[in-house]
Amino acid sequence: MSRNSVRRRRLWHQYSTTSLVLASLAILVAAVFSGGSILVYMKYRSVWDGINRIDVSADLNGKLPPVDPNAMNLLLIGSDSRSGANGRIGGSDGIDGARSDTVMVLHVAPGARQVVVLSFPRDSVVPILSCAPEAGTSGQTAQPGQVEQINATFAYGGPGCLWKTIEETTDIHINDFIELDFIGFERAIDALGGVTVCLPEAVNDPMSGLDLPAGKHHVSGRLALAFWRTREDLGEGDDPQRIQRDQFLMASLLQGIEHTGLLHSPGKMLSVIDALTSHHDVTTDAGLTPSQMLRIGEDLRGISTEQVQFVTVPWTDYVYNTNWVQWVQPQADDLFAAIAHDTRLPRSASTAKGKHGKVPKKTATLKPSQVQVAVYNGTTTDGLATDTASALSQRGFDVIGQPADAATDTYTTSVIDYATAADLAAAQTLEKQIGGAVTLQADPQLTSATLQLILGSSFTSLKSSAPAANTGSTADTGLENIAMTYGGISGNVNICSDQSAFSGPDGG
Repeated sequence: MSRNSVRRRRLWHQYSTTSLVLASLAILVAAVFSGGSILVYMKYRSVWDGINRIDVSADLNGKLPPVDPNAMNLLLIGSDSRSGANGRIGGSDGIDGARSDTVMVLHVAPGARQVVVLSFPRDSVVPILSCAPEAGTSGQTAQPGQVEQINATFAYGGPGCLWKTIEETTDIHINDFIELDFIGFERAIDALGGVTVCLPEAVNDPMSGLDLPAGKHHVSGRLALAFWRTREDLGEGDDPQRIQRDQFLMASLLQGIEHTGLLHSPGKMLSVIDALTSHHDVTTDAGLTPSQMLRIGEDLRGISTEQVQFVTVPWTDYVYNTNWVQWVQPQADDLFAAIAHDTRLPRSASTAKGKHGKVPKKTATLKPSQVQVAVYNGTTTDGLATDTASALSQRGFDVIGQPADAATDTYTTSVIDYATAADLAAAQTLEKQIGGAVTLQADPQLTSATLQLILGSSFTSLKSSAPAANTGSTADTGLENIAMTYGGISGNVNICSDQSAFSGPDGG
């Protein structure tokens, strides 16, 4: 990683505690522009004039993914800019510019009556592309083979660069972007009358300002923002787990909109619009027109909370820097293709805990014949590796080489070593067969896709009732089940069922 690795590390340390802000703004926009409120908006031109606009066309002049005529995809960006009143919230000491600490794609498929909110971890590694200067950024020069965090893409190249990067890495056509800052989030929540959050334990986080006892609370915009930003003092302190909590917050927000009848009150909707625009807290691309705003509202008219799904891109630790994450393949590409084309998805993913105990590594199960494994005995039990290799072969696994002894016979927990993130699905498929404690860990020194299974003393035999193998069919589940397939949630979820998003490395 050339570029400026010091600069990258500085970004990570400087901004890892400044996670941002963006409830499903596009859904809010849809809410306030549907039900006839567009007529009210047209009457009050000042509302439209209160939206900032950026011309991003210089970054979008290459080959673009094909347009889906039956759906709309909005890039939602949460900016952690410290300009103006935002510095009061996020702190401004030595922090210039803005990062995209929240990145989402809102997929609206009116024909299928489905809405998917796809979240990208802010620490995801993406290629460094060539981007023109815009919105006060310097732009960036392409560096083939090098990567950067996705929030750095926005910091160096602006929203157009982030848009371009999302399109090139996912092949999802983006129609427009919407960006919101700290203060805009607070004002929107207040205009909506607050939002309900649920905490399984008391939280006192001086960094974000969240100080609440355990239980359910209806909070104002200030505390909702604190909940959104809380990271370091909850769970494992990582961004993907924060995304889990934020998805529950967005679901609660949608439930509140549905419960209060906001869609049927033009006056209330106008107050929300005014809260979002009168202080120039919202930014869009120059191509987002009033008619496209109207289309968003029309597309979402009548869609209920259970038809809105929230999902995160499958991820694992980045091999060369565990502070960053990389997308798990081919599962991520399957997800992107399903959203880009409204197609069906492979069957459900399983949840595995890697060596760092991280929770949201959701990937699809493979057929045993797709998994290559070499078996080693890490105990003093004679014949353990030989017997296990034979049993795995009988279950259809591709056992490579002769069983052998591991470098040491003191293993307690069995270990499955895999080379890259692309092999994680294979490792998880094998894990389902292994009795006793199992640890999955990436080993960049491995040079092939063959897994290394090292048996520990907690292992005695394969599980007697291993889950059925995936048939490989892509017709088992559709876009309507995308949350179930990739470990997400639906908009009608019980917001107090959000337990794993608060758990630490030991599950507590």
